[in-house]
Amino acid sequence: MTGAAAIAAAEALALFAGGVYVLVGSVTGHPDKMTQAVTGGATLIVLGLIPLIAARGLLRCRSWSRGPAVITQLMALPVAWTLLQEDSAAIPAGILLGALAITGLVLLFHPTTTRALNIRARA
Repeated sequence: MTGAAAIAAAEALALFAGGVYVLVGSVTGHPDKMTQAVTGGATLIVLGLIPLIAARGLLRCRSWSRGPAVITQLMALPVAWTLLQEDSAAIPAGILLGALAITGLVLLFHPTTTRALNIRARA
C-alpha cells in the first residue's frame, strides 16, 4: 500500500515539476503561443492533483483511491512509450516512468492491497 502511494506521489511531483517548468519557460522565454504555454503548464499542475489525492487516499486505506491511482498508471504507460521513441535523454525517463507505472499497477491489484482497501470481487 505504501509503495503504491509513494509511486502515485512521485508521479504527482513529476507533474507539478513539469507544470512549473512549462510555466517558468513561458514567462521567461519566448513561446510561440503564450496562452497555450501557460494553459499547458497549468494543466500539468492540476493533473498532478489526481495522483496526489490518490496517494493520500491509499495511505488512509480509502477504497475510492485505487481508481484514480490506476487511471494515473494507465495514462503514464503511453507517455513512457512516447519517451522511449525519442533519440535523446528522454529514453531513461521513459524507462523509469514505464517501470513505475507497471510496478504501481502490480501493487494496486495485489491481493494485499485489495484486502487493505476492502475491495471485494463481484460475483
